Amino acid sequence: MFKRFFLVVFFILSITSLRASFILLPMDETSQQNHLKAYGITYWCLTNQYKASWLLNYRGGSFLLPDAANIRKECHIRGVSFELLSDDQANTILEEIASPSQNMEAVVLEKAPKIAVYTPKGKQPWDDAVTLVLTYAEIPFTEIYDTEVLTDQLVMYDWLHLHHEDFTGQYGKFYAAYKNTPWYLEQKQEAESLAKQLGYGKVSVEKGAVAKKIRDFVVGGGFMFAMCSATDSFDIALAADGVDICEAMFDGDASEPNYQSKLQYANSFAFKDFTLERRPEQYEFSNIDMTGQRHIPMDKDYFTLMEFSAKWDPIPSMLCQNHTQLVKGFMGQTTSFNPDVVKSNVLVMGACELNGEARYIHGEKGKGMFTFFGGHDPEDFQHKVGDPPTVLDLHPNSPGYRLILNNVLFPAARKKHLKT
Repeated sequence: MFKRFFLVVFFILSITSLRASFILLPMDETSQQNHLKAYGITYWCLTNQYKASWLLNYRGGSFLLPDAANIRKECHIRGVSFELLSDDQANTILEEIASPSQNMEAVVLEKAPKIAVYTPKGKQPWDDAVTLVLTYAEIPFTEIYDTEVLTDQLVMYDWLHLHHEDFTGQYGKFYAAYKNTPWYLEQKQEAESLAKQLGYGKVSVEKGAVAKKIRDFVVGGGFMFAMCSATDSFDIALAADGVDICEAMFDGDASEPNYQSKLQYANSFAFKDFTLERRPEQYEFSNIDMTGQRHIPMDKDYFTLMEFSAKWDPIPSMLCQNHTQLVKGFMGQTTSFNPDVVKSNVLVMGACELNGEARYIHGEKGKGMFTFFGGHDPEDFQHKVGDPPTVLDLHPNSPGYRLILNNVLFPAARKKHLKT
């Protein structure tokens, strides 16, 4: 009788120990069928008050979630691969990660960041890779523009995205090719009307004021992520504060004499000692961008992600989590960054080994942080005006888009100070 009772108790305890307590979203190359939507599942868990951990360098930067029926359901609905773990299995993984011999770390994700996307009204979703991937991953965001920024509404958000905006007031330097097209004339008129409505005589002055408000958001502790021409035009606008660098076709009067010598590089976030492109017919802002110099064929256009110590440098480690270190390159108005003009306190996290160009950089400003990512769309090698949208159902495991989502989720982490 006693023996039978012992066997029953042993069986019950065995079943209990095998019951799943955790869900692992594997992020390695072979196990995850939809890397991009896995970020959305993790974000959804945070918004629903579930705990989550980001397992840096463990199987491509996997996510550890508590086991719950509705989390499993969401994974099934969204097509995200997951594995069920017992307490013992989870503890074994965490012990492996904690070992000093392993370049891994478990980072607690605390709160879903409130996300703002800086974009003009009426822009098509595929004009902005971040808007596209946020929508695909089912991560909520709010669209804001100049009115919201200038009325100090940025304080409502943790994370701000900028894409191919022009903060210099030169309408994207599209003048030579598109000055007579209806869409260019309409956008120019809308920008001038908005600037006037907001109390500014010139678009360049109004955009400069927007750039300074965004600067204050970062300095105060916000996180900013920028792609394509929003990277260099933002820094140029800050360096040219109070200096007229626009020619007459842009703002109605000539540029200021010797404006190059009046730039204040201390005001910019990432770049120093750059030279502006004076010619209005040139589709380029400055020598920050290397698009015109690179001459790299499409089949050889890749950049390498740097490897960081997950335990000592968790911030760049988070931003570089991927299932591959070699990422397919892609172009934009601002494709990549000239390493000669990147400030010494800015961390290069991804670079092309063929020509040394920086593709993916990160830095701190005041209490906040910023990341600049060169190029327009990670799955559209040479995006052109009027091109059809990228269909992310065809690219659910895109390494380039993963880098964007690393930045989206990063503000949720309990951060440690950068050691590098």
